[in-house]
Amino acid sequence: MSTEIQEMPEQGEIILATVTKVMDHGAYVTLEEYDDIQGFLHISEIAPGWIRSVNRFVRVGEKKVLLVKKVNSQRGDIDLSLKQVSKDQKKQKLKEVKKFEKGKTLLQNIQERTGLKDEEIEELEDSIYSKFDTVYDAFISIGRNGIESVKDLNIATKTSAVIEDICSKIKLPSVEIRGIMEITSNRSDGVDIIKETLLDVIKRDSTADITYLGAPKYRLSITSEDFKSAEKILKPIIGEIENNIQKKKGSFRFTREDSKKTREN
Repeated sequence: MSTEIQEMPEQGEIILATVTKVMDHGAYVTLEEYDDIQGFLHISEIAPGWIRSVNRFVRVGEKKVLLVKKVNSQRGDIDLSLKQVSKDQKKQKLKEVKKFEKGKTLLQNIQERTGLKDEEIEELEDSIYSKFDTVYDAFISIGRNGIESVKDLNIATKTSAVIEDICSKIKLPSVEIRGIMEITSNRSDGVDIIKETLLDVIKRDSTADITYLGAPKYRLSITSEDFKSAEKILKPIIGEIENNIQKKKGSFRFTREDSKKTREN
């Protein structure tokens, strides 16, 4: 008779856990990613400095992003830390968990619409993970590039049709970067020069939007799938506008504004 070995997290791993019991010297938590095995968060690893009450920092039922400090596989002990988790690590972990949960929902949707058995859904999931980091990433790729982007996964025609339909209804995440352009021209036809220059940009690039704020200011915004691609689009547009205006003896100045995510599905 074989005994299944419980998978354990690795030292240094960032995990998400739920607080199940709070005591004077720390708190016990369960690790959902590891079949709800138990870990311990000692009071000294909750926050810097002296802690009067553990309940001020952790409460039963709360989910916490924690660092795995030490793992003893033989004894089943997992020592955790809250204070050693940076803001960036917490943000990244929560983002990963959110993607994972979205992926589970998408797979459930496929199963409901296709009638696939549990093992068939697992096979589909394994196939997706052979090419993508998450199921959600795969669906975003299909939403942007079509079902052809997963053609090499050999997904059944009926299932592919359902996936394609689901992806067509997903609001794709995007970002916006923007800034204020100050454009002036002392020529008699200066207004027309500025107008034609800006209209040419809008006509050629659907990701660009220009809003008149009142002379001499205009807001230029670029919407794209991520900040890197948005920046790549922005730079030549600014260069083109600046060159065209300066060639006709006008002046141009661009000041960046805060960037933002415009849509989070």
